[in-house]
Amino acid sequence: MASALPSTGTPPSGEFSCDAGDLLLIHRYFRSMFVDAQFLVENATLGDPGRASVLADHISENATYLHTHHHGEDEFLWDKLEQRTPSCTVHVEQMKVQHAEVAALLDAIEAALPAWRATGAAGDRALVSDALASMNSAFGAHLDLEEKEIIPVAEVSVSQAEWDQLARHGQAATPGPRRFIQLGFILGSLTDEQRAIFMKVIPAPVRVLYRLVGKRQFEKQRALVYGTAA
Repeated sequence: MASALPSTGTPPSGEFSCDAGDLLLIHRYFRSMFVDAQFLVENATLGDPGRASVLADHISENATYLHTHHHGEDEFLWDKLEQRTPSCTVHVEQMKVQHAEVAALLDAIEAALPAWRATGAAGDRALVSDALASMNSAFGAHLDLEEKEIIPVAEVSVSQAEWDQLARHGQAATPGPRRFIQLGFILGSLTDEQRAIFMKVIPAPVRVLYRLVGKRQFEKQRALVYGTAA
């Protein structure tokens, strides 16, 4: 998962039960990042390699986070669901196919970025925008299906310790200096209600550090990426 997220409620009782609500927040974050990225690319100034480079770095970083998130599900989740809830097998197979599709589309985005980064030209920008549009379409359908068919099954088929392993996997893949920036983008993607709940369950030292140091880091990065589009 892209970052360790707090539980959003009390897990159901039973050996194999967990609160999987954090996945909805992660999904909201990823939806926001890639939909916004498409808008930002489409509206980027032509012939400006500097602006193209900023956006290319942002897109590539989030593509890496998404690859890591999906890898965690592939490694730690699918086999458990198939073994403990065989009726979910057809949906797990759909998840695997969709992960492969999204991975290929992310690779297509990455392949289009270097030329645009170098030139900022209209044709190169269009290739990146088209690649993002294709990814967003497939990715949105994938998230819709996962939220409908996988999350309810996971909450009665996976222990909380097993579920939390997904968060640790993603957290370990996020470089330390980027964690507050990512936290800021996650918070920014949430509703006011979700954000208030989220901040209450973040450990107090992390809340303090974010307010004292991390928030400024995030706001600087957000201004760099979004500019006047913020």
